[in-house]
Amino acid sequence: MKIFNQLMVALVLIVASAGIVQAATAITVHKSPTCGCCEKYVDYLRGNGFAVKAVNESDMDAIKKRHGVSHVASCHTALVEGYVVEGHVPVAAIRKLLKEKPAIAGISAPGMPMNSPGMGETKKGTLTIYAVPKEGKEPYVFSVE
Repeated sequence: MKIFNQLMVALVLIVASAGIVQAATAITVHKSPTCGCCEKYVDYLRGNGFAVKAVNESDMDAIKKRHGVSHVASCHTALVEGYVVEGHVPVAAIRKLLKEKPAIAGISAPGMPMNSPGMGETKKGTLTIYAVPKEGKEPYVFSVE
């Protein structure tokens, strides 16, 4: 009977802790089907707990225009919880965005910085991430990762 009670307590704890485990954050990445760095970035996101839906696009310029990030463009455009994440943005910046929920369109790592996820070795503290305001206002520094 003592073993049965211990098993029941363990089962209750397991079930209770399962409710605490957070589901992976869903993110959709629009990318070129032939871009290797885009694939590396998708793998990077998955490796950091994101549930990635990768969508191959033939016209990335149209995607960037639709989401208002043409002026801070990189090679791929992601959508997460109502925000745009343009380019090789580290997960720390994405998590900050989702936690703080600022009134902006999204964030960007413009161009294809060599020290960013999916673009070779990352160097902490060297990558500037820009906030992309709504209504075409000028980008400003969101974080340095």
